[in-house]
Amino acid sequence: MELLPTVWFIAIAVLWTGYLFLEGFDLGVGMLMKLFARNNTDRRVLLNTIGPVWDGNEVWLLTAAGATFAAFPLWYASLFSALYLPLLLVLVALIFRAVAFEYRGKVDTARWRTIWDWAIAVGSFTAAFGIGAALALTTTGLPLNSNGDRQGGPFAWFSGYAVLGGLAVVAFALVHALAFLALKTDGEVRHRARGWFVWLAPVALLPLLGWMVAVQLLSGKQWTWILVILGVLAAAAAWVLARNGAEGKAFGALGAFLVCATASIFGAAFPVVIPSTLDPAFNLTISNASSSAYTLGLMSIVAAVGLPLVIAYQAWTYWVFRRRVSAAHIPAAHGFLPAIAAKVLVGHAAPGPVGKHSRRNASE
Repeated sequence: MELLPTVWFIAIAVLWTGYLFLEGFDLGVGMLMKLFARNNTDRRVLLNTIGPVWDGNEVWLLTAAGATFAAFPLWYASLFSALYLPLLLVLVALIFRAVAFEYRGKVDTARWRTIWDWAIAVGSFTAAFGIGAALALTTTGLPLNSNGDRQGGPFAWFSGYAVLGGLAVVAFALVHALAFLALKTDGEVRHRARGWFVWLAPVALLPLLGWMVAVQLLSGKQWTWILVILGVLAAAAAWVLARNGAEGKAFGALGAFLVCATASIFGAAFPVVIPSTLDPAFNLTISNASSSAYTLGLMSIVAAVGLPLVIAYQAWTYWVFRRRVSAAHIPAAHGFLPAIAAKVLVGHAAPGPVGKHSRRNASE
């Protein structure tokens, strides 16, 4: 087995693990905007926990996709063309979610906030489900022919494994977000998040566990089965620690569960990057899907310099914004746009003739 393709397969698995860990609680907080928060103050507390870091977390998605494109172009081409429709929905969801973060606080009206709250929640759910489905299919198989092209219509990718992977990432993101909120907030939100985590975790982690076991049954190895067992133990430890109020340790144990999950899944799939459900001879592997040794070598040099800088910057960001957030830290709400503009944008009123008096009010 060639060294550099193996190294970059491991690197991509690490990048996806970093994305699911960091963006996992990020997407989960977005979904909890409608599932967990009771009022606008709760929602502002939730937004303030991820406000300084959510856009930085998405860098891991771009890096994972970019590394796949550069290191394994056939893997990237087959996966993204076969999943063109769901990945397009993921992209649209991430765009709406990002816009909602920026626009939500511009107008101080309930209707305006509700629109963007739903954009954040639905965008977060769609992104989590789509990414989970894509990762599940790259480890369980797609109907690829000898050229790596998808056979069938635009929904040929849809299967039970896609649903399982989507539900696995959605459910993990919700639990991960609850653990994060218990660690990052104070007051009533903190205690309620910990209670929800203890109640929800035993059920919400089952889809990810099911994905782990499914991949092991398809192509598991002895050491990847050991990782499954370690993952179960880490999940149990997270639940016990959260129940006992050790929120930081519970968050860390849940992270250990995720590491065991991704390592067991990618490890079981190795050296295949996308199995073909039509014929195993059509499988894409690290050997037939990788770039040249020169390209991989150059990428390794760039990554050795750039990746530590990214990690250091993100670690610094989390350190700076490490303090807990509570309702006491939330200032009074205020709108940025004038009232008449808010009414027009949310459909409360249509613009009418503008006279001298109207122009004066609109500019205030």
